[in-house]
Amino acid sequence: MTGPGATFGFRDVDPNDKPGLVRGVFDRVARRYDLMNDLMSGGLHRAWKEALVTAVNPPRGDSAFAVLDLAGGTGDVAFRIADKGGAGTHVTVGDINAEMLAVGRDRAAKAHPEIEFIEANAEALPFPDKNFDAVTIAFGIRNVPRVEVALAEAHRVLKTGGHFLCLEFSSVDVPALDRLYELYSFKVIPAVGRAVTGDAEAYRYLVESIRKFPKPAAFAEMMRGAGLRRVTFQPMTGGVVALHSGWRL
Repeated sequence: MTGPGATFGFRDVDPNDKPGLVRGVFDRVARRYDLMNDLMSGGLHRAWKEALVTAVNPPRGDSAFAVLDLAGGTGDVAFRIADKGGAGTHVTVGDINAEMLAVGRDRAAKAHPEIEFIEANAEALPFPDKNFDAVTIAFGIRNVPRVEVALAEAHRVLKTGGHFLCLEFSSVDVPALDRLYELYSFKVIPAVGRAVTGDAEAYRYLVESIRKFPKPAAFAEMMRGAGLRRVTFQPMTGGVVALHSGWRL
């Protein structure tokens, strides 16, 4: 293994190997990904994403406002931001996975042809410095091999005064709910994944990756280390997810 290690679920892997492993997971589930989000969360992911979009707060008028949505290939978050913003809001989706981007482009063709879909690695973004008013990532940061590098890249492409928002699964902090959540995660979700997508292993990886992701306070420190300021996080649904916020000042 070269350099600091990465994890793929509960396995330790070379960071250079993780993108291909993650790409394989999402290649297999891309066409049913949004359906599985509804099934796995009981529809709660919609409320979590609405909280993210509300925090982005795109202007309703003609004022130019550029948003980069990372790991958002199917367009789910991008469509919500575009719907909430005005004519001046422009959303770019960056994702490493071509299959997920293909799903997003198909969905956007009629409703949101103005949204751009670009194959992009979160650790080496193909955008100039200080290019976006907001950078968002929903349920994708834990799939990145070098999270600190991706955070530094998000900071780099943000304009001064720009807002970084990350929605990610977190640590359940309600007694008894934690045990129920553990059972649901490892027994129910892979079984549903097998029934809906034909792939239990992909969803077993996704559940394991949640357990390996840093606790909210530790992730907040990583954000500060990348140069983001006024860093906060908001647990939701008993800590099942957290909305992380930081600014480039």
